[in-house]
Amino acid sequence: MSSPTPESDAGPGGGLRHGSGDGRRHGRRDGAARRSESGRGVSGRLPWVLVVPAVLGLVFLVLPLAGLLVRAPWSTLLERLAEPQVLEALRLSLVTATVATVLCLVLGVPLAWLLARVEFPGRRVVRALVTVPLVLPPVVGGVALLLVLGRRGLVGQWLEAGFGVTLPFTTAGVVVAEAFVAMPFLVISVEGALRAADRRFEEAAATLGASRWTVFRRVTLPMVMPGVVAGAVLCWARALGEFGATITFAGNFPGTTRTMPLAVYLALETEPEAAIVLSLVLLAVSVVILASLRDRWVSAP
Repeated sequence: MSSPTPESDAGPGGGLRHGSGDGRRHGRRDGAARRSESGRGVSGRLPWVLVVPAVLGLVFLVLPLAGLLVRAPWSTLLERLAEPQVLEALRLSLVTATVATVLCLVLGVPLAWLLARVEFPGRRVVRALVTVPLVLPPVVGGVALLLVLGRRGLVGQWLEAGFGVTLPFTTAGVVVAEAFVAMPFLVISVEGALRAADRRFEEAAATLGASRWTVFRRVTLPMVMPGVVAGAVLCWARALGEFGATITFAGNFPGTTRTMPLAVYLALETEPEAAIVLSLVLLAVSVVILASLRDRWVSAP
């Protein structure tokens, strides 16, 4: 006798079900293949309505930089870089940008920790106020600093009367102006790193008896150090290129407040080639900064 056909293989008409199942599976595979080929076809076609504006946007951004490189006095570049006024502006810019970055680290890292770790009423308002210098015109920031820290300002008059400290039109005023416009870059970067950090390590350290300061110094800060470094570099680059708040609050005095952006503005009226040389230095610094932060800010995820 022949063995009975298993019920799972028998169809209602005596046929085998696995044949129809194979057909359905083959149909699904064929449909998936057709959809995949269709998707490849769509993605393979260039949408010119998007490509053309994209190319124009790229040209719009790159062409001025290319013009700067083309018109640069390459034959006399080293001689112009060695001029006393250029070296003086470069030295002052490097010193003030570095001091401003240190000031931003001292004040900005605790501020970022407060925004990321502490719940308090009005935190969103505080965060918005911290980011205001990002969108505020730098000249307006300089006017605001002058009204607060000037000799007759809300705080400046007390600084001069009590301590004999005058900030406007001094090198210290340059540092204050640069720190004002650059600190948001540091705060945003560090706050983002704090929010992305795993808080279980901090909780474990606190469970073992570590104080809040010890947890921050030994656990939190090492975890977010890449964000701190990235924010500090961006802060330094922003401070180096600050112009509006500096010229409004600190003025444009050689050797005291004339940083490289101010020197570019002045040289453009009297000696355009010197302005180009100074601009090339700032451009080179910007390229180096972006190259060093490409994994965090430039590369696609």
